[in-house]
Order: sequence, then structure tokens, then C-alpha cells
Amino acid sequence: MKQSEVKEMSVAELQEELGKSRKAYSDLKMAHAVSPLENPIQLRTERRKVARLATELTKREQQ
Repeated sequence: MKQSEVKEMSVAELQEELGKSRKAYSDLKMAHAVSPLENPIQLRTERRKVARLATELTKREQQ
């Protein structure tokens, strides 16, 4: 998910997507702890997606 896509979302959509992304990241971390992931780059992309969404939410709350 790109920053331009994040900016177009509403606050409700951001919160919903943030919850889904945090859950997905948590699941990936657990799966990686049990047995190595075939593509460990997935962890980085999910973590960055969570950060983008959280940053945009914080930015909108401050305005």
C-alpha cells in the first residue's frame, strides 16, 4: 500500500485497515517464530504498512 492510497482513505477506513494490518503482522511474526517464512520480506512490508496507517491517523487527529 502506497502513501497516496493511504491519503485517499477516510478515518474509518484507516482504522479498519490498521486493525487488519496489525493482525496480519502479528500472525506473520508468530508463523516466522515457529518455522521460517518462505519470504521474510513480508514481515517488513506489513510492518511498514502498519506504520504508514498509524502515522496518517495520528496526523489527522492533530489537525
